[in-house]
Amino acid sequence: MSQVTITRHGDGAAGEYHAHLAGESLIGRLTWITRDGVRIAEHTLVPAAIGGRGVAARLVEAMVEDARREHFHIDPACSYVDAAFRRHPEWADLLA
Repeated sequence: MSQVTITRHGDGAAGEYHAHLAGESLIGRLTWITRDGVRIAEHTLVPAAIGGRGVAARLVEAMVEDARREHFHIDPACSYVDAAFRRHPEWADLLA
């Protein structure tokens, strides 16, 4: 996998995780909103030109890491995030 750097943007109400790949100008994004104390993962967007390199997986992992550290639950409204949670039963305690 290419080197991926994840940054988080936004405030407590809404935001995005951005995935930056070394040597690429395009970014992957995972958008979210917070409702009733739950972070809702709305969309995972990875341009085709940087697809197939684990970018979407790293975005979801970043959200999961933050959920563990910051003690919030995740509603995987995005189909990719939902599938990632099904692949990782060890994340079940973070589901809203």
